[in-house]
Amino acid sequence: MSYFRTTIDRMQGYVPGEQPLPGSNVIKLNTNENPYPPSPAAVEVLRRFDPELLRRYPDPYSRRVVEAVHRTFDVPKDWIMVGNGSDELLSIIIRSCCGESRCVVYPMPTYVLYRTLAEMQDTPCREIPFDDAYTIPVTDLVAARGAVTLIASPNSPSGSVGSASVLAQLAGQLEGLLVVDEAYVDFAEESALGLLAQYPNLVILRTLSKGYSLAGLRLGFAMAHPDLLNGFFKVKDSYNVNAASCLAGAAAIEDQSYKTINAHKIVATRMRLSEALTIMGFRVWPSQANFILVRPPQGNAEELYLALKERGILVRYFNQPKLDDKLRISIGTDEQTDCLIRTLAELIK
Repeated sequence: MSYFRTTIDRMQGYVPGEQPLPGSNVIKLNTNENPYPPSPAAVEVLRRFDPELLRRYPDPYSRRVVEAVHRTFDVPKDWIMVGNGSDELLSIIIRSCCGESRCVVYPMPTYVLYRTLAEMQDTPCREIPFDDAYTIPVTDLVAARGAVTLIASPNSPSGSVGSASVLAQLAGQLEGLLVVDEAYVDFAEESALGLLAQYPNLVILRTLSKGYSLAGLRLGFAMAHPDLLNGFFKVKDSYNVNAASCLAGAAAIEDQSYKTINAHKIVATRMRLSEALTIMGFRVWPSQANFILVRPPQGNAEELYLALKERGILVRYFNQPKLDDKLRISIGTDEQTDCLIRTLAELIK
């Protein structure tokens, strides 16, 4: 006997990357955290946090964050919705718009949580394969006729970006929503933000987990036409963002110069790592994120993943079609990157 819905019994569930205990002596390059500390302004907000705010419910609309996003990105306040990470916003969108006869569509391989969220909602998934260059398959995505079409740009695990012209083409042809998940946009050269006012079916998601070094805070925001947000607000938990996240997140968003300096460091290290691995014989896919996707010279990705783990270096291995001969490597500090390069050079000998 099971107490669960048939769907829950059948589904596998999302498996996050390995999280070692705090203080563990490892180089952690497996879950795309930013290797640099968060904004000092955000840290100071937490140091001065008023305990009285713990007694009271937080602002249900996270207006401090909305104000910060409005001023920073020049988006009207009623076009902004704040969530407990962009993952919660993805869940809200799928719960709002999808069901047994309203499918979710996305190119594959991509962020595997998309499939999990659809399965929880008894929503059919239509997974459109990427080609080897991770080009967005516009024609096939449109033909799939999704209630929601999800595009991660930059995509994980490839680091590839959908150009504004391609995303505009997609938004203009889709019957349903186009959700552009820009979790890694702070390391990219292009964004869909300029399209927002032109397409009433476009939703753009951002997170503070990557560029802002606040993965532990769980804060993200959606930008979309108010008519869409009004529907999403019906599904959102009443008090979904805690008071500390709201205040510290707003301070981090307002400190764009600090975020940008660290993003530039990561981009420079990404280029150096890509060049070093290419020289060693790895295939390295072009990336505009804070990670790279690589195929080892012998294609022995799982073997290298395990060997690196034995030496205290965590990278991400996906045991699934089209990825089982590849590794995804987060960009760390220069010191961590040097250690990774040395270790890989030894292992592939």
